[in-house]
Amino acid sequence: MNAEIVSLKNVSVYFNDVSVLEDITFSIKQNDFLAIIGPNGGGKTTLLKVILGLIKPNRGEVAVFGKTPEEGRKLIGYLPQYTSFDLKFPINVFNVVLMGRYNGIFKRYSKEDKEAVINALKIVEMLEFRDRQIGKLSGGQLQRVLLARALARERKLLVLDEPMTNIDPEMQQSFYELLVELKKEMTIVLVTHDIGVVSVYVDEIACLNRKLVYHGSKETALKKLEDLYKCPVELIAHGIPHRVLKRH
Repeated sequence: MNAEIVSLKNVSVYFNDVSVLEDITFSIKQNDFLAIIGPNGGGKTTLLKVILGLIKPNRGEVAVFGKTPEEGRKLIGYLPQYTSFDLKFPINVFNVVLMGRYNGIFKRYSKEDKEAVINALKIVEMLEFRDRQIGKLSGGQLQRVLLARALARERKLLVLDEPMTNIDPEMQQSFYELLVELKKEMTIVLVTHDIGVVSVYVDEIACLNRKLVYHGSKETALKKLEDLYKCPVELIAHGIPHRVLKRH
């Protein structure tokens, strides 16, 4: 049985006395591929930040690799929802990924750091672009580079917050397939709105709308969507199977 690497018990978060997360209890096990889905404002990004130790819950207990989130996040690679920087800045792919090995302003990058960058670029199939300026990449290529940066420290848990934004469908599919390969070596937690597409690739789904509506197998989760979104849900097929909401 796979070991438990993330544990939340009765976790609640309030912002200005407004409930954002309410009594969340669930765990993530080693080599899980978990998708967290739910409506906008349902607390998905807040939940990730609780796991990362960036937000301290008002109530409840959180353990990451048996430690506090602040200590455990050293083993987490994080790809946030919005990564904004000047694409005209004269920095190439290699150096963007090298930033993932940053250890302080007075510490030089070692041979080991550079080897880790090369390995990360190989994993995301972007090594041939190592010298390309980042502004000359497509959206999908840039996202792979940012994923390589998150992988550069050889993390045990990869957390991604809606990484498919502004990526065309063909690149999305290849990105999901890459995550399936990475899942063999690490645990993956993915926040997304691509409910049906993700259901093809992930192992488990957590349905979140301030409260945890469901956490378990993807097959059962798809039956819980009407409770989650508070309106009828219909499954249709169009290329890759996906779900859409009926008019409501």
